[in-house]
Amino acid sequence: MGKRKSERRLIVDIARQRMELLFEMANKVFSEDPSLAQRYIDLIRKISMRCRVRIPRYIKRRICKHCGAFLVPGVNCRVRLRNNRYPHITITCFSCKRQMRYPYKVKRPEREA
Repeated sequence: MGKRKSERRLIVDIARQRMELLFEMANKVFSEDPSLAQRYIDLIRKISMRCRVRIPRYIKRRICKHCGAFLVPGVNCRVRLRNNRYPHITITCFSCKRQMRYPYKVKRPEREA
């Protein structure tokens, strides 16, 4: 493995660790200081852009795609399961009033032959 590849892997690993740590901190701090939690989320986005690393799915789904707000179900967003056209989760952000849809698969019971 070349030197550049190992350096890149190290950068990606450190970036992911920091994003996970900042997300945990945002979850803990949100009830006391929502603006600080939002700052942590902004830092996660900056780290991902600067290091060109994808934000993990479980973190990305807690960030509004339109306004970048940190979403906490029941506090500043609404989460609904829908079946129109295809089964999906609809998350409505209360700050920008936009909706995000995330598809999911329904496990069907197997038929006996």
